[in-house]
Amino acid sequence: MKNRKNTFLLLLVSILGIVLVACSGGGDTSSEPAETGGQGGGGTSGEPDAVQELNLMERAEIPSMDSAVAEDEVTFNILNNVNEGLFRLNQENIAEPAIAEGEPEISADGLTYTFKLRDANWSDGTPVTANDFVFAWQRAVDPETGSPYGPYMMGGTIKNATQIAEGDMDKSELGIEATDDKTLVVTLERPVPYFISLMSFGTFYPQKEEFVTEKGDDYASNSDNVLYNGPFMLTGWDGTGLEWALEKNPEYWDAETVQLDAINFDVVKEPSTAVNLYTSGEKDRATLTGEFAMQYAQDPEVVRELDPSTFYLKFNQERDGEKTPLANVNIRKAIAMAFNKQDLTDVVLADGSLPANYLVPAEFAFDENKTDFREANGDMLAFNAEEAKTLWQQGLEEEGLTDLTLELLGGDTETAKSMDEYMKAQLEDNLEGLTVNLKAVPFSVRLELDEAQDYDIQSAGWGPDYQDPMTFLDLFVTDSPQNKMSYSNEEFDALIESAKGELAQDATARWDAMAQAERILLEEDAAIAPTYQRGNMALQKPYVKGVVVHPFGGNFGYKWAYVSGKQ
Repeated sequence: MKNRKNTFLLLLVSILGIVLVACSGGGDTSSEPAETGGQGGGGTSGEPDAVQELNLMERAEIPSMDSAVAEDEVTFNILNNVNEGLFRLNQENIAEPAIAEGEPEISADGLTYTFKLRDANWSDGTPVTANDFVFAWQRAVDPETGSPYGPYMMGGTIKNATQIAEGDMDKSELGIEATDDKTLVVTLERPVPYFISLMSFGTFYPQKEEFVTEKGDDYASNSDNVLYNGPFMLTGWDGTGLEWALEKNPEYWDAETVQLDAINFDVVKEPSTAVNLYTSGEKDRATLTGEFAMQYAQDPEVVRELDPSTFYLKFNQERDGEKTPLANVNIRKAIAMAFNKQDLTDVVLADGSLPANYLVPAEFAFDENKTDFREANGDMLAFNAEEAKTLWQQGLEEEGLTDLTLELLGGDTETAKSMDEYMKAQLEDNLEGLTVNLKAVPFSVRLELDEAQDYDIQSAGWGPDYQDPMTFLDLFVTDSPQNKMSYSNEEFDALIESAKGELAQDATARWDAMAQAERILLEEDAAIAPTYQRGNMALQKPYVKGVVVHPFGGNFGYKWAYVSGKQ
């Protein structure tokens, strides 16, 4: 058993070596890889070509195009390009006025924001009004809608949102009012330091009440049953398919800035297929992982992006109404410390991802002194096989067990499967008596199983919704819509509540409260087991210009993108 990990890694490296030799082609690979900032590696130099069209790939299907119920990376990426809220992240990833005509008027107590709306139209030519925001926000927080994000994003932020989500107040009592077609007044529950950045997030996009009502259950079921007020319109999506396109929206208020006429998408789950489509010239960008990241690491067409998304194992403490062995803190800690994260990122992923001994990512959130939250709060739950073995035996004894079988729920992509196979090998090798059964499912199915809390361990991840540690930490308060694993700690909840409440305008005390909360979540409780912070490596054609990589919300912004110099 002891050499199983090494055998697995040697086998994996051997396979990678064969692939490297077999797939290496001609061309100069001595150039340094292109580094990327906000512009996605393509820069903004060169005159636009006559034909403005991109051919891209997504990793999964679109589960829904309803901004009120959206909760996944793919949907938010599309929504970011076909719709628009009061604010939008610009090319420097700063929230700037979008449907809002300018900065809001803010009351002295920080609780009331008054927005004036610019002249903007829906894709059907009708005007976007303040009531469209009122309707959409009320719908998102209404418990009958079943939105996973509405109550989470608005609760404790927009006045009365929590009570409405719990069914104790009518949605009409939400703190948002259209005083006329061009004036929107938002009342907060308490001061929120990051409120303006929230306004760029998809859950806060408007929806036209008449259209949604007319479509009924068919609303957002395909590309024809959605209205768009952003740079592009979604076309060719039948609600379940593996292909769709974005076409320039002629009704967009800033259409003159948009240069792309079309972006064609195909869902491609296998990295090998993605690379083949790229190298054959059929696609303009391909995400690299594993052996392909190693193979193309020095290719001049490689772009690199450090992603503020962290991935982790969720430990479900209650399943089918019964406590599970994962309710034992020593068992959770043992699993969290029993796998080598450095090998995971260097060999299995090999895409620039970082080992994560934390939840809040590095190079994401900074205090008033520009100190990285990650630097201030250090590492937790680092790989330690010997300590994991000791904790494992303690946990089994406490539960009266000699062995344990657990299911690991993960994705069905090639990369996800490789990662979960590695995790299974590590855990079974380092924790005697543990059997891990892998369950690989499509992303939409994983969301359903998570919602039903029908899993033991789940390979999950989170990308930020706004630029603040809170976007990660409050996922795990008791009864959070994102918790779904029966974790509860009163001290953790109190710290999060204080950071959102009385400490909201005391930056130093608020920062300290969030740091302490992260230590409780990981160091004390091991409620989750962090695995890695995602680093993105991709091949991107040099003629692709101006694509903006966003740290939260949609991953990519195509409003400023164009094609220049394509042969």
